[in-house]
Amino acid sequence: MIPRAAASTALRLAQGFPILALTGPRQSGKTTLARAVFPEKPYVSLENPDEREFATTDPKRFLARFGQGAILDEVQRCPQLLSWLQALVDDRRKMGDFILTGSAQLDLVEGITQSLAGRVARIELLPLSAQELQQAGLLPDSLERALLLGGYPALYDRPVTPHDWLANYVATYVERDVRQLVAVRDLALFQTFVKMCAARTGQLLNLAALGADCGISAVTARQWLSVLETCYIVTLLRPHHRNFGKRLVKAPKLYFLDAGLAAWLMGVRDAQALQTHAARGALFETWVVSELYKQRLNQGQPLDLWFWRDSAGTEVDVLIEHPTGLQPIEIKSGSTWASDWADNLRKWQRYADVECPHPTVVYGGTESQERQDHRLCSWRDVAQCAQA
Repeated sequence: MIPRAAASTALRLAQGFPILALTGPRQSGKTTLARAVFPEKPYVSLENPDEREFATTDPKRFLARFGQGAILDEVQRCPQLLSWLQALVDDRRKMGDFILTGSAQLDLVEGITQSLAGRVARIELLPLSAQELQQAGLLPDSLERALLLGGYPALYDRPVTPHDWLANYVATYVERDVRQLVAVRDLALFQTFVKMCAARTGQLLNLAALGADCGISAVTARQWLSVLETCYIVTLLRPHHRNFGKRLVKAPKLYFLDAGLAAWLMGVRDAQALQTHAARGALFETWVVSELYKQRLNQGQPLDLWFWRDSAGTEVDVLIEHPTGLQPIEIKSGSTWASDWADNLRKWQRYADVECPHPTVVYGGTESQERQDHRLCSWRDVAQCAQA
């Protein structure tokens, strides 16, 4: 198993809550993490028809088997179990009693909110981060290879190509499980929608244009996008809300949470082709934003990430909220530093007129260094770029 950064967070939270819930996309390593961190607990998968039937028909006896708690995998398959868990953990008053995992965020979070409020801590586990891969000696040698592979653990612990694995992942998860949540009847239309979203990763979201390009209404596009967000396929980065005396855009930016999946949906099959591909910049920005998400989620921190853009097009790719202030981050896919890369960071600081801890440019080169008024951070050191 590749050591996960969220393991220490899981242990910490299990000391203060009777239930720990691990959510995230399928194949992100939730079950592996739960079994590695809590090896003494029995493991039960509710994907197993026999176990699911037992839990559904007689939840009290099902849970009575686990005097020392258990790992309940894919618990959203049996949502009525959560109410019985509430009564059980209230009676036992034992911390770290049950570990729950689930891939469908909507079902699981709804059940947690209704039945387990105040009794459960959540960790959202995304695919492997660059830092986790680097510590395991598995970080790809080139940026292009990193963008092509993404972070799903299966691509690093078995002899399978990204094309073969991602094709099957899309067919079995995105096109089957995800579309069932909105009862999509036209699979081809949904496939087109997902690919159109991939083509727009790193861009401002325009639902009307997205829907028109796919032949669906803006309302349907919003519904389908919401499901992709719920299932950890995409995320929306919101514009920063503070007005610095400039007219600001209000639309969010759309990002895939795995650059490798976005690249596959765009039809990119070769790392060498990414050196000159038109989507290289957008995929690199997607990769960096997903890394920043992973870092905060693995540490159990809130997702205090924003972007800033005014009506004239001046933009800062990411703003990170720290106790000491807002940290602006620019993302450039080039491998050679250019003197104008930090211009928008300087403009934003003038508009904001606030303390900015460590303005940073993350780029596609290999050398990190401190410059006069900002940090230059290599893609290999992306885990350090958000440290104020």
